Amino acid sequence: MPQGDAEAGVADQPGDRLLELRSVRGRITLATVTLGSGVAMLDGTVVNIALRNIGTDLGASLAELQWISNGYLLSLASLILVGGALGDRLGRRRIYLTGVAGFALGSALCAFAQSPVQLAAFRVLQGVAAALLTPGALALIQGSFRREDRPAAIGTWAGVSGVAVAVGPFLGGFLVEHAGWRWIFAINLPLCALVIGMGLRVPESRDDSRVLSDANRHTGHFDVPGALVGVVALGAATFLLTAWRGLSGAAVVTGTLVALAAWVVFVVLERRPGAMVPLLLFRSRVFSAANLMTLLVYGALGSVLFFLVLQLQVTLGYDAIAAGAATLPVPVVMLFLSSRSSVLAARTGPRLPMTVGPLICALGAFLLSRVAAGSSYWLDVFPGITLFALGLAALVSPLTVAVLAAAPDRHAGVASGINNAVARAGTLLAVAALPAIVGLAGAEYRDPTALTAGYRSALLLASGMLALGGAISWFGLHEAGRLSETPHTSTKERDL
Repeated sequence: MPQGDAEAGVADQPGDRLLELRSVRGRITLATVTLGSGVAMLDGTVVNIALRNIGTDLGASLAELQWISNGYLLSLASLILVGGALGDRLGRRRIYLTGVAGFALGSALCAFAQSPVQLAAFRVLQGVAAALLTPGALALIQGSFRREDRPAAIGTWAGVSGVAVAVGPFLGGFLVEHAGWRWIFAINLPLCALVIGMGLRVPESRDDSRVLSDANRHTGHFDVPGALVGVVALGAATFLLTAWRGLSGAAVVTGTLVALAAWVVFVVLERRPGAMVPLLLFRSRVFSAANLMTLLVYGALGSVLFFLVLQLQVTLGYDAIAAGAATLPVPVVMLFLSSRSSVLAARTGPRLPMTVGPLICALGAFLLSRVAAGSSYWLDVFPGITLFALGLAALVSPLTVAVLAAAPDRHAGVASGINNAVARAGTLLAVAALPAIVGLAGAEYRDPTALTAGYRSALLLASGMLALGGAISWFGLHEAGRLSETPHTSTKERDL
């Protein structure tokens, strides 16, 4: 990389050195961030389809299988704010590529694991690495591209990310059946190597406000207390959401008190100068409304895909590959329409697509709620899942653009980390709570009659969550202008 680019790492890229999306280096940068974060997101879903084979091969108990799945998510959610803050401070490209390298190492160890305990531990390592690279992807886009090119870049990133999440069950089923479960980890190695190779051409950027000066010496040190308490708060909350059904009442109460106390301490610590997460970000009505909408939409998204795949397998008799293939309209639509929707939102403002998108998703979820024994894929499943996909394509990219546009560029990593943490919390909360709410406890999900009743209730609740998300966008984003032209004023920069 040219020396000038290396020196640019001490601050965000100057306006005249920001990348054009159509340039060679711009395309390499976008490919680097989309492929790397796509691999990390894929591993969040691809493993679930292989759990039965892993359990048989390694002799794992049900509890061990749960930790093989949840260990990744626990460490990722716990450290994602720290990963975003480290990127802003130490260099977004540096932390992103460090995360990719760590993810490759964790994947290699997972592929050769010889016991359930080893595999669960290596999955935790994967999650730590993913926490470094996930927020860094969006922060690199925000810090590397011209303002007018960011919506299209974010749209492409969102489309590929949607593909990675939705194609996980299908790809996992194919690899497990034709190559063995270890290949769902081994396939990451050449992909990570490609990302690291391309990443050498990516410009560096960071938060220039962290440079020591006589006037602001408190910003010269990383917020270690805030980082540690944040890990405890996110980790405790994530643990409770993933494992509460296997805990005693006393353990749930204790864990809840620990999580609440940690959150209170975290808020107090982050009110100080030089905090890891500037709470003044939430003074932006757009930022707060977009994150609240994220909580509802991603909770509904996780619920719809979770219950639909289960209903297709248990009630309609689909095998794993067929159930995964049934959701393919989601990644296909996201891939082709996400970049277009983000460009449109940048011109018109995010309010309309972030209101209409969830309402379309809500209608799709309502149609899917009618899927039952004897339903036809083309008449009953395909229309609903396609409508659901169209709504997601309309809202996901504008949502991401709105969150980043509402925060100063120098806080892009933290803003991305917050939004990622909120999205995962929404998915965890919905998937953990909805089965009990709709009456699916223990082995009842194996009974097609009981599952269908619970499935219908869950999809209707998800539809309501999506409609509420649309209402929040309509009332909460009326101050949001055209995102491609919304500058961060000097007053806002000083306040944050």
